[in-house]
Amino acid sequence: MTRSLRSESRPVAVGDNRSYMPTPQRPVRGKEVRPLEQDVHFEPHQHPWAQLAYCASGLIQVTVAHSGEHPGGRETTYIVPPSRAVWIAPGVQHAIAVMEAAQLRTLYLDPSVTPPGWATSRVLVVSPLLRELIVALELIQAPAREAHLSALVQDELTRASTQALGVPLPDPRHGDKRLRALCEAVLRAPGERATLAQWLSDVGASERTIARLFQQELGMSYPQWRQQAVLAHALPMLARGLPVSQVAAANGYASDSAFSAMFKAAMGQSPSHFQNRNPP
Repeated sequence: MTRSLRSESRPVAVGDNRSYMPTPQRPVRGKEVRPLEQDVHFEPHQHPWAQLAYCASGLIQVTVAHSGEHPGGRETTYIVPPSRAVWIAPGVQHAIAVMEAAQLRTLYLDPSVTPPGWATSRVLVVSPLLRELIVALELIQAPAREAHLSALVQDELTRASTQALGVPLPDPRHGDKRLRALCEAVLRAPGERATLAQWLSDVGASERTIARLFQQELGMSYPQWRQQAVLAHALPMLARGLPVSQVAAANGYASDSAFSAMFKAAMGQSPSHFQNRNPP
């Protein structure tokens, strides 16, 4: 998978967010848009409120630690293209890296308005209405108007579609080392269309054991996990404007049509929609 946390990446200060701190009286607060250059990143941090990290343009990578969400302390990396956002639950440690120059818009939400069942992170499709609400909340000054916009945001969030854009990895200390070795091997060679049995020749575990570990430690099957790894590898390539045929080949697809069909089924839009363009 293409990663942005490279040796030349530059850390950016998280800053003092207390002036944007949500409260039960002001449960949704908007933070001004932040233009970010490629290869900058925010170090791992956490706060007691929830966060919606919206990629208005460009491409960002959000890595979320699951301690408190799942046993074993694993992490999930989300690749977030334009018109998508990551929901980060209150108190969860996370880091953000910029893969392609981006505009990051942020909402902070008080824990009292966390939707039921939203204790885990997820990628959301940002509707045109939610996009405009996020922009409006950045500039709000009138308390009554903020209350109305806040209520609309909460309602729109619960209606938002989710997408499987996270690539989980077993915990490096406590997870199964055979499973982690397999995942890392696949991520190093996303274009290799080997079967699970073929990947296991150097891992030292049976196909049945690894299939069980995928469900047990990562909560999904191997085909589901691999598709998410392919999407994470393909999205940065598309964001750089590479032809769909080249992206398909780099991800092990013999035909553009097969890759496009998989991509559209997973993302709801064709690969060309994400080729170096901002949301409409």
